[in-house]
Amino acid sequence: MKNVIFLSPNFPTNYWQFCRELKNNGMNVLGIGDCPYDDLAPQLKDSLNEYYKVTTLENYDEVYRAVAFFTFKYGRIDWLESNNEYWLERDAQLRTDFHITSGFQIEDIPRIKYKSKMKEYYQKAGIPTARYHLVDDEKGCMAFIKEVGWPVVVKPDNGVGASDTHKLSSEEDLRHFLETKMPGVTYIMEEFIFAEVNSYDAIIDSKGEPMFEAGNITPMSIMDIVNDNDNSIYYIVKDLPADTRRAGRATVRSFGVKSRFVHFEFFRLTQDQPGMGKKGDVVALEVNMRPCGGFTPDMINFARSTNVYKIWADMIAFDQSTVPVGEHFYCAFAGRRDGKDFVLDHAALMEKYGPNMKMVDRIPDALADAMGNQMYVAAFSTKKELNQFYKDALNVK
Repeated sequence: MKNVIFLSPNFPTNYWQFCRELKNNGMNVLGIGDCPYDDLAPQLKDSLNEYYKVTTLENYDEVYRAVAFFTFKYGRIDWLESNNEYWLERDAQLRTDFHITSGFQIEDIPRIKYKSKMKEYYQKAGIPTARYHLVDDEKGCMAFIKEVGWPVVVKPDNGVGASDTHKLSSEEDLRHFLETKMPGVTYIMEEFIFAEVNSYDAIIDSKGEPMFEAGNITPMSIMDIVNDNDNSIYYIVKDLPADTRRAGRATVRSFGVKSRFVHFEFFRLTQDQPGMGKKGDVVALEVNMRPCGGFTPDMINFARSTNVYKIWADMIAFDQSTVPVGEHFYCAFAGRRDGKDFVLDHAALMEKYGPNMKMVDRIPDALADAMGNQMYVAAFSTKKELNQFYKDALNVK
């Protein structure tokens, strides 16, 4: 029986399903988190063989002691995972310290977490990347901007999601950013890419081969959604475009990905852009060595009539899966901001789209900046139906 430690199994709230499928596959599933045991969802409690509560997951010594306890009690740990961007470095440090060889080690972190380091591996895969400059002073930044033009995007070189990401369109914007940026943080400045985000979402086996592939499209910038307090919109595509698939597989090979659920983001150009490509071309954005966040795994299930939680658990237990993939759909996410006006109110939206709705819920505060406050997840057979839903749900033209 394999011993699997799952870090922070209670957040996001749907991640208990990873634990359930591990346990169903005969794994010894050991959770470490900072939520009191009595507050864990009943489904999660049933999915864990044992749970170790720490005061805070931020305290490495405490988490280290928890892993040491499980090692002493159950023997060698075979896997340690959180599937969470925020804890990738923590996962890697623990694997390194406890000689758990089934995932990224601390020496792997720079190329999978630092946006500036990722570019080398994208280029090795033959995928164009935006020009960049590591932020120093106003003079250095302006020299880069003279080369690429306004606007530019700045964000932490090692950051999570779209947090602390800014679009600068003038010298005044630049000065304000330099005066107010977080001290001690290294920022990367990139030329602005006119594009929508297309993703490659896949479960990769121990040989670096995809066991399952899907993808989503985000027509709006997550940066704009966060900074403008806008509604959130993205959807799982009915069928993964061939060029996204090629780019995703090339990225898997270049980064040496094995035994992981990954979410790679690419730009699809919405206009010709010198140095990047023609309208419609796929170019690099960033790699995320974990599933797409929030409720996306559930959305992929709805879009492919399958169970990616089990496919992932099968990868760990058997390095293969026989989980069927059924009829394909578009699966839409609409995240509404509280206080905004919409074409259809909640009751009218549910009346019109009730048969299509798969999930309707409030979004946890920790995810609300990027995803809105009230979510609707709905599946459709055609792009026309998808587009009408977004008009009704989010006033999208």
